[in-house]
Amino acid sequence: MNHEACSRLNGGRGRRTTAAFTLVELLVVIAIIAALAALTFPAVRAAKIAALRSRAKSEMAQIETGIERYKDKLGYYPPDNPTSYYTLNQLYYELLGTTNANGVYRTLDGSAQIANTPAAFQAAFGPGSAVTGFMNCVRGGGDDVPSGAAFLSGLKPSQFLAITNGSSPVPVCAVLGSRLDGPLEYQNAQGGKINPWRYNSSSPQHNPKSYDLWIDVLAGDKTNRICNWSDKPITVYYDSPAMDYP
Repeated sequence: MNHEACSRLNGGRGRRTTAAFTLVELLVVIAIIAALAALTFPAVRAAKIAALRSRAKSEMAQIETGIERYKDKLGYYPPDNPTSYYTLNQLYYELLGTTNANGVYRTLDGSAQIANTPAAFQAAFGPGSAVTGFMNCVRGGGDDVPSGAAFLSGLKPSQFLAITNGSSPVPVCAVLGSRLDGPLEYQNAQGGKINPWRYNSSSPQHNPKSYDLWIDVLAGDKTNRICNWSDKPITVYYDSPAMDYP
């Protein structure tokens, strides 16, 4: 009986071989995967940080356009609110325009309103705030401001929020900001949060002839300041996020 026939009689056991990774080969594969991951993760992280910064800069450019349109039409920049360290500012109302009728300020698009009372403005813009009304406003009754108009368009729902004060579910004002995480955020009764744009037109430290506009964004374990006085993000460190300026 030849060898082939013998193999068939024995069920082919004489020619069977087993293909398997050895322990060394398996460790080599794991090491290669780990090395590739170590090279990939930093690149992915850097791309994510760059995307966050790019989004903030894009949103800032949109607001800058609205501010400049406001200046071109009214002859001055929108007012600010220094008493809130420039965070609770009236940019949303000034750039969207308001009406003032029956004791209530309303944005021209109807998205936000504030009662025209000292108490309402103090609740909205902080104790001691000098904000008592809006310049870009159609008042009626022969006291119209002809330039009462909207200067900011194309806002996404993620770029503003009607925030609340304390435990009250009633919104006190609308804030222009971003959903990008920041060290300081305002919220509403539903748990929505907004990272506010900070705005200084009364005493700008970096653009004396115009205004300072900035937002602090958490990215890459650092606080990145996206601002209109630097092309590159500025890393900032502070204990009190509302007060760290300039």
